[in-house]
Amino acid sequence: MSVSTSIRDLHTQSLVIDSHNDAIVAHIRRGNISLANEQTAGSVEHIGTIAYLRGPVPPEEEAIGIQLNIPKMRQGGVDAAFFAVDVTRAWKNHLAYALDAFGWFDAEVAANAPDICIARTANDIRHAKANGQLAAVLVIENSEAVERSLNILHSLYLLGVRSIGLTHNPNTWASTGNDEGETGGGLTQFGVQLVKEMNRLGMLVDVSHISERGFWDVLDISEVPVIASHSNCKTLCNHSRNLTNEQLKAIAANGGVVGITFVPGFITEDGWHKSPPFAQLLNHFEYAIDIAGLEHVGIGSDFDGGGDLLKDATEFLRITEGLSQRNYSDEAIQKVLGGNHLRVFEAACG
Repeated sequence: MSVSTSIRDLHTQSLVIDSHNDAIVAHIRRGNISLANEQTAGSVEHIGTIAYLRGPVPPEEEAIGIQLNIPKMRQGGVDAAFFAVDVTRAWKNHLAYALDAFGWFDAEVAANAPDICIARTANDIRHAKANGQLAAVLVIENSEAVERSLNILHSLYLLGVRSIGLTHNPNTWASTGNDEGETGGGLTQFGVQLVKEMNRLGMLVDVSHISERGFWDVLDISEVPVIASHSNCKTLCNHSRNLTNEQLKAIAANGGVVGITFVPGFITEDGWHKSPPFAQLLNHFEYAIDIAGLEHVGIGSDFDGGGDLLKDATEFLRITEGLSQRNYSDEAIQKVLGGNHLRVFEAACG
């Protein structure tokens, strides 16, 4: 990839944060391959909950390869990433599935300690950048992992989990999911308790995948900024996973951030059938900035979970280059690359 020296320098000097990937499960389902080298086995080689319940990735997915690991983060200049574990398919095993994932990941982080650390606060991310380390934020996608227990939520916090997506596409104990949003359902009584307790503990509430009514319930209740970790603009692509203009403005009023994602089907309505041009992804960045404001837009790739418009994390420089070509200032680009997400992470988690 040919990028000018000035763009490369800007990218390197910026703090770059990706607010959503599914790399943990992707590694486990490929035989516990290492975070450091996708050609070698990892430090934990036994078959755990995820490997047993899900099995190996299908051949067509295997052929794509891992999109985010330590070398690819290094090459693409990604300083910090939110490593999410989506527990949706682990019916009646949600918590075990999450703990299996984090157990594997903790062993991998320990094995690669000079290169990567788990970040629990914004200062952890800053210190990692200053020390030449990568930072990983532990995230759960789908609050079913909490098993309707605030005691379990506390335990997950102590484990290092700092963000939870309240739903995936289906309904949860906490809220209606985006797939069933037409029912008009929103947060449940437990969902209200969950949001309040996450605020109190210092955990970032993620509204990607939630129904529109659930979204508004969260914004009414949360006393700290929230994120939509991997969502795009509904005006440009009419999908239930994307955000309306009113939702984008509400996230801005809340002080939160939307992470523009690389999933083709959330970029254009025919993206499930053919890959959109890169310019269409930049259109979502530009539109979100126009509606929500520069302080409220970031990046949420969804690598290893459908974020295939960019090949992998090595291509993150394309975002910096593309925004520069659209005449955004260096300061503006730095906010989108990671400054906005760092601010929100600090406001919610310390």
